Amino acid sequence: VQLQAFGGGLVQAGGSLRLSCAASGRTFSNYGMGWFRQAPGKECEFVAAINWSGSNPYYATSVKGRFAISRDNAKNTVYLHMKTLKPEDTAVYYCAIRGSPYSNSDYTRTNMYDFWGQGTQVTVSS
Repeated sequence: VQLQAFGGGLVQAGGSLRLSCAASGRTFSNYGMGWFRQAPGKECEFVAAINWSGSNPYYATSVKGRFAISRDNAKNTVYLHMKTLKPEDTAVYYCAIRGSPYSNSDYTRTNMYDFWGQGTQVTVSS
């Protein structure tokens, strides 16, 4: 299984970015996907997740209302649409795929995901 995340960059506070994560090597439409992030000196934290069908998106409180996760099963791709970005959103963002198909719980736990992308840097300037 390979996950390739891209779309990060440098943006001013209040701006927007869209991250993409392309998956291969697994029947993508059977598995939930998640986005996590890690800022320098901080632990990896959950950002957003979506189940295999694209319903029931789930968000961290810190990004709810600003970020939106979506997926295109025909393209084996999951997206993270980020708006109203803040300097505290600065981090390396990782996509990950669930280890079990048709799972619909425990989205925030990193050990529920068995493959991770390489990460894409998002930097928000004030």
